[in-house]
Amino acid sequence: MRHPLVMGNWKLNGNKAMVSDLIKGLDNALAGVEGVDVAIAPPVMYLDLAQQLLGKAQNKIVLGAQNVDVNASGAFTGDISPEMLKDFGATHIIIGHSERREYHKESDEFVAQKFAFLKEQGLTPVLCIGESEAQNEAGETVEVCARQLDAVIKTQGVEALLGAVIAYEPIWAIGTGKAATAEQAQEIHAAIRAHIASFSQNVAEQVVIQYGGSVKAGNAAELFAMPDIDGALVGGAALDAEGFAAIAKAAADAKK
Repeated sequence: MRHPLVMGNWKLNGNKAMVSDLIKGLDNALAGVEGVDVAIAPPVMYLDLAQQLLGKAQNKIVLGAQNVDVNASGAFTGDISPEMLKDFGATHIIIGHSERREYHKESDEFVAQKFAFLKEQGLTPVLCIGESEAQNEAGETVEVCARQLDAVIKTQGVEALLGAVIAYEPIWAIGTGKAATAEQAQEIHAAIRAHIASFSQNVAEQVVIQYGGSVKAGNAAELFAMPDIDGALVGGAALDAEGFAAIAKAAADAKK
């Protein structure tokens, strides 16, 4: 049975005080919550502080990061290697986020390289896929998601998805306040799983597929009630301990 994952992508937000307050608040708010994996991805310069705070936390909160390079070391100014992330306890690494694809011109092929490198290093890729508003309106959602997945499947084999996480994030719903209805999200999640099943039914049944895009405490339960939605990749709502914990609780309750 798939285990839901609720992961907070903090993006370019935070300072030392905020990181400390947010992790302590989240730890308190998650008391007694079981049946869901919870992860956070702070900005990379706060990984050390987060690792120290999580080491003292009563609940097991997984540490993640927002990006990684495809090089282990060398003359690559500003980049971060998998080994560096592991050195600070990060295990779940977000790749292919639409903001990286758009602002940093990361191609499907480049994202697939990152995926392969993370797997080689024993880290968990959180692979973001999703369509723009124009692509959605043109009825291209499934085609776009399949293409982004195929960059991994056709170079590494479908089995590479085992142990990884897929995050379906419609770009038009990220940070906009818009969100797909639970039924719309389920339809796309089911189509993504069916595409994977065309290569391997076993992998399709096991792979965790999160939903991301204006997920909040108010819509989480409805989303998580859907059979193919395995948690969420949360943006803005992850910066509030109580609200983020409520999303995690909804994921846990949905799978009871």
